[in-house]
Amino acid sequence: MPIYMDRHDVSEAVTAEDVAKLHQEDLKVQHLFGCRGLTYWFDDKRNNAFCLIEAPDMETVQKMHNHAHGQVPSRIIEVETSIVESFLGRIADPEKAKNTELNIINDPAFRTLMVVSINRPVPPAKESEPFRNAFVQLKNDIHKTIASHHGVEVRESDDEHLVSFKSVTKAVHAALAIEALYKKFSKSAKTNRHLLLKIALNAGVPVTKNESIFEDTIRMAERMCGITKDVIVVSAEVSDLYVSENANTFFTGSNVCALSAADEKFITRLMDYTDSVWNDVNFKAIDFIRPTGYSKSQLNRKLVALTGKSPNAFIREFRLNKALKLFRKGDHNISEIAFETGFSSPSYFSTCFQKQFGHQPSEYLAVRES
Repeated sequence: MPIYMDRHDVSEAVTAEDVAKLHQEDLKVQHLFGCRGLTYWFDDKRNNAFCLIEAPDMETVQKMHNHAHGQVPSRIIEVETSIVESFLGRIADPEKAKNTELNIINDPAFRTLMVVSINRPVPPAKESEPFRNAFVQLKNDIHKTIASHHGVEVRESDDEHLVSFKSVTKAVHAALAIEALYKKFSKSAKTNRHLLLKIALNAGVPVTKNESIFEDTIRMAERMCGITKDVIVVSAEVSDLYVSENANTFFTGSNVCALSAADEKFITRLMDYTDSVWNDVNFKAIDFIRPTGYSKSQLNRKLVALTGKSPNAFIREFRLNKALKLFRKGDHNISEIAFETGFSSPSYFSTCFQKQFGHQPSEYLAVRES
């Protein structure tokens, strides 16, 4: 039977005891609807609660809540228990809350999420054995660092880690520790310039207007990784929470960027539009003006400040990174990838690709076809 997570937005007057009572009312009638309440989370700071329920469908979840106490959720999404456990640490009531009359749980579902993006632009055949060995060691060290800071890896691949942290401070300190590992890796003459690493920290709750758990929080973190020039970038909320937890002090460093709310709004508008037009050969950088609401000069200044690139350089690099991923999938030839990623000709695409990554597209095909 499917598993659903729902969201309840409550008033400031609602307490953990109130939510526990409502949950008990659900448990009393759940058998009438073929449901099974697994657990819930409550956050008295953000005034929300999230229930995890096994049920035939979303409509039945609504009916059960309405019959039990009338407090129906504002949003319901289908989830996988393994993913919920990775993000939130449990899919059942915490041990310390058991064996009490109301089973009160005052445990927020708010999490700080880290995206570690690793770009390996060198064709595998060009990677030396020392580099590959050092890269394996780096990945192992990243795993250990995440675990030592109480982070839980939700998913991992060669080019990305997605990690959930309950503590904002531990998330920030983990990011700084991973940056230190990267600096050590980059100092080696045998590995230098073979890898680019970015770390983004964003925070949020599991159920919003989107269809998947933590979807908007993850998307923003991935965009932060892709757009900023600094190694570490943190959202405005993460920055504020860190300061409040650490005696009004903030971590500093030449490779750390703390976004403002205005920065985040700009990134969202820019990337929403970019995602819709990036592979259109007729798209021009000047077209960014309308969706962002910036003048040409303002747009240029803002993009350079955040990314270190002009609008033209930004869209070109965005397309080239998309092309690199297509080469790694191995489904297309050079001409197909050139046109699919918005370039006007394969020859111009190859010139840009060589300049960006230091290797011809044909070198990636040679590896794929060998």
